[in-house]
Amino acid sequence: MNGRVVGGRYELSALIGQGGMGQVWTAYDGRLDRRVAVKLLRPDHMAAATAADEMRRRFVRECRVTAQVCHPGLVTVHDAGSDGDDLYLVMQYVEGADLADHLAEHEPYPWEWAVGIAAQLCSVLGAVHAVPIVHRDLKPRNVMVKPDGTVTVLDLGVASVIDTDTTRLTHTGSPIGSPAYMAPEQAMGGAVGPYTDLYALGVLLHELLSGTVPFAGSTALGVLHRHLHEPPLPVRQLRPEIPEPLEALVLHLLAKDPQHRPSGAQEVYQALAPLLPSPGGPTGPLDPTRPFVRPHAPWPDRVGQPPAPVVPPAVPAPRPDVAAAVDEVKRLLGEGSITRAVDVLGGILPAAAAEHGERSPVVRILRKQYAATLMDDGQYRRALPELRRLADDRTAEAGPADPQTLQFRHDAAQCLEQLGEPAAALAEYRAVLPYYESTDRDRAFQVRHRIGHLLLAVGDHTAAHGQFRSLLYDAELAYGPYHHLPGELRRALEHQRQFRT
Repeated sequence: MNGRVVGGRYELSALIGQGGMGQVWTAYDGRLDRRVAVKLLRPDHMAAATAADEMRRRFVRECRVTAQVCHPGLVTVHDAGSDGDDLYLVMQYVEGADLADHLAEHEPYPWEWAVGIAAQLCSVLGAVHAVPIVHRDLKPRNVMVKPDGTVTVLDLGVASVIDTDTTRLTHTGSPIGSPAYMAPEQAMGGAVGPYTDLYALGVLLHELLSGTVPFAGSTALGVLHRHLHEPPLPVRQLRPEIPEPLEALVLHLLAKDPQHRPSGAQEVYQALAPLLPSPGGPTGPLDPTRPFVRPHAPWPDRVGQPPAPVVPPAVPAPRPDVAAAVDEVKRLLGEGSITRAVDVLGGILPAAAAEHGERSPVVRILRKQYAATLMDDGQYRRALPELRRLADDRTAEAGPADPQTLQFRHDAAQCLEQLGEPAAALAEYRAVLPYYESTDRDRAFQVRHRIGHLLLAVGDHTAAHGQFRSLLYDAELAYGPYHHLPGELRRALEHQRQFRT
């Protein structure tokens, strides 16, 4: 494969990584004459044939969403597409050592270095979770330490692309992700969120401090069982010199119940900040405390500088053409340019409201399209208030049982789930379920399925098991035993049974 040109532009040079998610090559960008990294994925090798097309669709969406995240601790995405049977992702080439090698070369790892690594990862996770995106596979092999000591996170969004099965298992029955770093709710097939990445950060920090992951075993299932049932060994029992607050933070991150972990990456960073080294000391190459000891120089302040030039008032923009903008949105959506369509819709809504009235049919259609397009673009945080507004307006007009009202509330529940708020999502799904049970059996089954996964995410395993059991009984009566939903439920229940036993 050496010398192969991918996408008509990227010539593969050397294989630098290989695993269950594909291969990573160094390559040369023939158009811009630069070195890049190219990740190749084979959907037909990682999923059942029926899921390969879905994986391709998710791949395009995840690449588009992750490319919107701008942070110095993330690899820049240059390009993405398909080449023959392969999906390819072109990224910035990062020099340095991955964290697993860095740990092996410096064991025992200085605890100050572990704090420096974790603090930088908190900054990355804070930016990623704000989108919101969940990494799902944070581990040392997915973290690079560059020569200046800064860390870069790899494979953002890739685990989500491969995770096309709602049970979080591949068609071969293997768990998605890396078992040693997998949170209990992820191992059980529950809904994932920012709290899942925080657990993985706790595993990674435990490994840096102790030299080993908190839960190991000879089989993936055995490791996942330990995540679910065994308490981690406090790191000060292995290295007494580690500060007590750092040990307490690791145990907080490794809480079995997601609701007992820190509230977010910002809270973790605040706990780490007092343990960071003071600025000014010398540091060597690949020292992850360097960004804190010798940070980049700040932008100069404006004291003593001449005042900024006065900008004359802008000429009033011409009145926008709402009809033309609607046609433009249709064209953009047809081309798959969803992000541009979001910008056009967001820009035209105020003008449409001024021209036609806030409650006019035109504005409501535009607002509905805007919310749907935001969801397609992965902008759940912006979509949620639009959906709630639409739901409230529709409820006032047509009542809570109206199909459109229910759809808006269902979509709001999806947003809450994606934003890592499982308890709020659970409440929203439960609120709409009685209406669906009397009007739409298929949607009711889908909602009950999501409720089961969210119960796992909030740590109520007994209720989740009961939810899946009752849904399996009803789904087999409705669809027969060979339908895909009973099959998924049986696999999920068997997966949970293995953990319990």
